Amino acid sequence: MKTTGLTGRILLVVLMAATLLPFVSLFVTALHPSGTYPSGLDWPRDPQWGNFLRAFEVARLGEFLKSSVLIVLGVVPVSLLIATMAGFATGHLRMPGGRAVFLLFVLGLTLPFEGIITPLYFQVRDLGLLNTRWAIILPLIGLYMPFSVYWMRAHFVTMPQELSESARVDGVSTWQLFWRIHVPLAKPALSSLGILLFLWTWNQFLLAIVLVDEPTRRTMAGALGAFQGQWGTDIPLLCAGSLLILTPTLVVFLIFQRRFVTALLQGSLKG
Repeated sequence: MKTTGLTGRILLVVLMAATLLPFVSLFVTALHPSGTYPSGLDWPRDPQWGNFLRAFEVARLGEFLKSSVLIVLGVVPVSLLIATMAGFATGHLRMPGGRAVFLLFVLGLTLPFEGIITPLYFQVRDLGLLNTRWAIILPLIGLYMPFSVYWMRAHFVTMPQELSESARVDGVSTWQLFWRIHVPLAKPALSSLGILLFLWTWNQFLLAIVLVDEPTRRTMAGALGAFQGQWGTDIPLLCAGSLLILTPTLVVFLIFQRRFVTALLQGSLKG
């Protein structure tokens, strides 16, 4: 048992080192003088902390931050609402044809973003939404639905039918049953799904660079492409900008770390 525990800890340390090493390398490189080509993890003699402020200004990260927030607010609440109602209908109400509908959502899990980017481009163009934030928001809501419905159904399918039957005896309608009883009980699943959708939306890169030409209307990750094209030869400044773009997701994960892990484990056990 001791040997197994020691081996597990060693593997955990190695995994942590492999995960943190790229971020440490980015941080160290970002502190070198602008225009230089640092190598490895060489700590600079005179750390240039101003590179972060300069990267924030020249990359117009304030505008990108605003755009990302608007896109997240357009995607996450709507996706949670639709997925919760669909998960409740297919997982708890057992509506006619619900299993077939659920299988269609499961089939959607096999659909890669890259495989539909070309027809999606022409469809968004025909709708007149190219180069707008709606070109990112609407496709993401649809593309996130298969996983979101699957996740919420995994919660509602475990809710005892006796709970709903006793509520209906008291005269509760289906709508009241959903909002007053089942939605409060679904908070762990909702919170974990909300965090996942936030991270995926914030880090969305492909749709942002294909469907939106104006960098200030993209997500933060999508804006990195424009920043790289303009400042790709300035490695320290590029690393500083990359770290600034990564910071919001890191902060969100650190704040909700315990809730995320707990809710994620609950969701996986229920699924």
